This record gives sequence, structure tokens and C-alpha cells, in this order.
Amino acid sequence: MKHRKWWHSLLLYTVVIVWSFIVLFPFYWLLTTSLKKPLAVARGPRYIPFVDFNPTTEHWQYLFDEQGETTLRHFRNSVIAASGSTVFSVLIGSMAGYGLSRFRYRWKFPPWRNNDIAFWIISQRFLPPALFVVPFLMIYSALGLVDTHAGLIIAYTMFNVPFAVWIMRDFFDNLPTDLEDSARVDGATRWQAFVRIVLPLSAPGLVSVAIFSFVFSWNEFLYALMLTNFDAITLPVFIAGQNNTRGVQWWYISALTLTAVAPVVLIGLLLERFITSGLIAGAVKG
Repeated sequence: MKHRKWWHSLLLYTVVIVWSFIVLFPFYWLLTTSLKKPLAVARGPRYIPFVDFNPTTEHWQYLFDEQGETTLRHFRNSVIAASGSTVFSVLIGSMAGYGLSRFRYRWKFPPWRNNDIAFWIISQRFLPPALFVVPFLMIYSALGLVDTHAGLIIAYTMFNVPFAVWIMRDFFDNLPTDLEDSARVDGATRWQAFVRIVLPLSAPGLVSVAIFSFVFSWNEFLYALMLTNFDAITLPVFIAGQNNTRGVQWWYISALTLTAVAPVVLIGLLLERFITSGLIAGAVKG
């Protein structure tokens, strides 16, 4: 029995180590590439600093010193667009999810109930985002929203809300209504019970929805490319633009990619327990 347990542990750790290497190696490649000179990059895959190549920080200095204002502007645009859409997605998603969880809707035409409405909302994510690019561009051109932060926030919110509603609805379904009923008996309104009781209890679900909404908005490329020209260009578009007449500048792309990944990784590590508990609570039916 002990022999079998030892083999099981060895196999488990082997799988974890191999998978960790597969997952983490691209980040190591980005780091080493950002520290190589163009000639070292052109020579092919070499990964050991001071042995295969002499590391240099000149690419980082160029991006954050000589071109620091431009890099900071694109980084700030990503923060504004991602944060704004996250706030609106959490607000709209939590209120809509609460309504679908606590109230019963009966439409005559079409003959829908709560489950039908929830499925229709999440079905909006089934459609390919490229389908809406031209309509968005036409509407934004008419409203003067092209190349604005507000335009990106609206577009990202549209894609984040279905996911937020779906997760929060399932999360609210698993919350007991006893505390809400007690507050209502004591004179609290439905809104007061929602804000003071339900939302604090739903913190794990809210945080998980916020993180996934932020990550989607932060990494989004298609709409940021089509709906911006200069002022509101985000970091993914800026990274893709590191291709000029001299070819693809992998050293700059690697440095910028690490810069773009760092905030998301940091947020995920700090709020890992909220993500896990939020997804589990939202996925298990009561």
C-alpha cells in the first residue's frame, strides 16, 4: 500500500513539474528575448544568459525611458478601458443576476421564463465578435465615439455583461434568502437589502466576475484595433505594431508582452482564493 502511494505521489509531482515547465517556459522565452540584442535573437534559440548570450537592458530602457511617454499612454489606455468596462459589467451583471434569481418573469411573447431569459443573455457570447465590428464602427462614427475611451468601455461592457449576469445569477441562487427576509421585516427596502446584505455575501462572485471581465478587456485586440486611431490605442495594439520595415522586433514585443502580462498575473495571485470560491459557488446549484 505504501509502495503504491509512493508511486502515485511520484507520478503526480512529475506531471505537475512537466506541466509547470510547459506553462512557464514561454514567459522565460519572453524574458530572455527581451534581454537579447537583435543579432543574438537572429542567431536562433539560446536561453542561458552569460553563456549563450550577453544580456542587455537597452530595449527596456528604450521603451520606458526614450519612448516612455508613448508606452505609458498605451498602458494607461488599457487600464482605463479595462477598469471602466469591469465596473459597469459588475454593476449591471450583479443587478440583472439578482433580478433573475429573486423575481419570476413571465413573458407572453415569446413565452419565456427566467431560464429562457438567462440563456438568451449568455447566448450573446456565442456570436463571433467580428460580426459586430462594422455595425460598431458605423454607429461610433455617427456618434463621435471612435478613438475614445468611452467607446471601448461600451464595447467591452457589451461582451462582459452576459458572462457577469450568468455567473452572478447562479451565485445568488445559492445564497439563502433568510437574511434578506429578516431585513425586509425590519423595514429595509429591497434595494437596501441588496446593497447591505446580498452584495457583501457575494464578494467572491463579484471579485471573480471582475477579474475575468478585466482580463478579457485587457487582452482584447480586434475592437481596440478597429475602433481606435491614436489617442485610445491600447497595449495589445501597440504590441502588434512593433513591426516595421526592418521586420518584427521580437525584443520590443517580448518586453511589452511581459509588461502587459504582469498586472494580470499580479491580480490573479492576490485574488486567487476569491476566484476559486467564486467559480465554485457559481457553478454548484443549490
